[in-house]
Amino acid sequence: MSQHDSHAGTALVVLSHHRTDSLTAHTARRAAARLEAAGYGIDMLDLHAEGFDPRMNVSDQPDWGNREKPYSDEVHAHMQRILDADVVVVVFPVYWQSVPAILKGWIDRVWNYGFAYGRSKPRLAGKRMLWLGLAGATADDPVVEGMQAVLEANLSDGIAYYCGFSHSTIGLLTDAEERPQTIDAEGNLLVGEAVAGAERETQYADLDRRARGFVDRFAADSLSVPNRATSGIR
Repeated sequence: MSQHDSHAGTALVVLSHHRTDSLTAHTARRAAARLEAAGYGIDMLDLHAEGFDPRMNVSDQPDWGNREKPYSDEVHAHMQRILDADVVVVVFPVYWQSVPAILKGWIDRVWNYGFAYGRSKPRLAGKRMLWLGLAGATADDPVVEGMQAVLEANLSDGIAYYCGFSHSTIGLLTDAEERPQTIDAEGNLLVGEAVAGAERETQYADLDRRARGFVDRFAADSLSVPNRATSGIR
């Protein structure tokens, strides 16, 4: 984790992928570099590398009658990292038009009652969020429109805005697989031939360009919003 004083504030970059050599991890590193160049201090949270346990447990189960319930030390440490961030950028592969289990578990355990929601003055109010989802579907696949809508409803409306964030953007990055994937009219998955050579380089250069565009626009929009001071959990 690397945090330092910065005019722009702190960006919490959350990586949800089990391989450090994955395209998802590459995209997260590139996003962090772009944000750092824009003046942000970077807190890189690699959920797999840090050994985060996504399984809910008794210690972190919400007590709906007690907003001040003391959750586990691990969860409080993650809560503090969210509080310390001015913006949150989450990078993940799209699984079943949603997020991987470890990322869903991080939200379930950390974005908890009394912390992320359940208060008349939300603790996360004013923060901004970017979700970068890498999908195997091709850009011209009809499923993409529905996928975008599902992610908007689940991640922006159901999580970020529900928890008081001032802005949430879904950056859907299609064509993330070497083998193009499409769904035919009968719902069958069609997997094409793997791209290689110059075509492969062009495909991934384009994905890099689209990811960079999402991050740069997000950073520019964030810098136009005054930073809000954050305080400790307790």
